[in-house]
Amino acid sequence: MDHLPAILKVDASGMPVAWIHWQTAVVLYARERVRWEAGAKRFVIRGGINARTGRRSSIEIGSIIAVADRSHRHLRGVPLLTNRTLFQRDRHLCLYCGRQFPPAQLTRDHVVPASRGGRSVWENCVTACRACNQRKDNRTPEEANMKLLAVPYTPNLAEYLILSNRRILADQMEFLLAHAPTHARML
Repeated sequence: MDHLPAILKVDASGMPVAWIHWQTAVVLYARERVRWEAGAKRFVIRGGINARTGRRSSIEIGSIIAVADRSHRHLRGVPLLTNRTLFQRDRHLCLYCGRQFPPAQLTRDHVVPASRGGRSVWENCVTACRACNQRKDNRTPEEANMKLLAVPYTPNLAEYLILSNRRILADQMEFLLAHAPTHARML
């Protein structure tokens, strides 16, 4: 069962909240917390055999489930900034030279250097290759005479969920894209 993809959890109003494991989804179904489902994919999870009846238990779960609970992750503010999601936001491009690199050859660059008060926030971080990051050094792009090819931005939660999952089903992607900005910055 570990081969199952993550289930997209949304709140009762339909706003994306998080990726959850199928085991968590089964618990939500068993506790009757799932209010509605979306998406075309369904998965049958088989349980144990009842010693008295000899029947095997099973439960069917959807790829997108709306849950009425106190989970308001989307209200907490800014999605977590990690190198992996930053590199994905910037499409593995160095935002100084414009070349694409594998993740091992990329670094996080602070537009305003951290040593000069620049914070590790989405709007101040960009993907840079090692050579460009070293060339920029402890300077701003203007001081280093290096043009920034794109303006760094904070992805909304739908964009972040796309960035943070490597294996998204077509119905989940369609649902998330409907909640992403129409200009779809990171796609």
